[in-house]
Amino acid sequence: MTDPWVARSDLDALDRRILDTLSHNARITVTDLAAEVGLSKTPCAARIRRLEAEGYILGYRAQLDPVMLGLENVAFVEVKLRDTTERALKEFNTAIARLPEVEQCHMIAGGFDYIVKIRTRDITAYRRFLGEQLSALPHVAHTSTYMAMESVKDAAMTA
Repeated sequence: MTDPWVARSDLDALDRRILDTLSHNARITVTDLAAEVGLSKTPCAARIRRLEAEGYILGYRAQLDPVMLGLENVAFVEVKLRDTTERALKEFNTAIARLPEVEQCHMIAGGFDYIVKIRTRDITAYRRFLGEQLSALPHVAHTSTYMAMESVKDAAMTA
């Protein structure tokens, strides 16, 4: 198994174990985390504070079940912009970040500019979102939609 934390040489084995444990269970108590990684409570808490301060830990959140919330429809959308100047990219980025249906948005190097993960109630809600919101964003020239039929692996849902 490869170590996902190996890219940063300033993390020692204890830091990596703390991050790995927290990534799977952010609700673990400091006492239990310390015992799991082989530290006492105070040094473990200090390492957590340092990892937060250095930006390794961005925050803690509850993982919600989108199906239970009625958001079963997942679409991946290729977005091609008319203009890719820095100003246009910033305008698009700002606008898309405001849309609650957008679960993820990544700038892509290739035949289109962005890949966007959209989550809606159903195909009708997606169609309305596409026509009224996504296609109306600044500089959008073209979109292509791919509907997910089944989620085979979703790391965010398995934590």
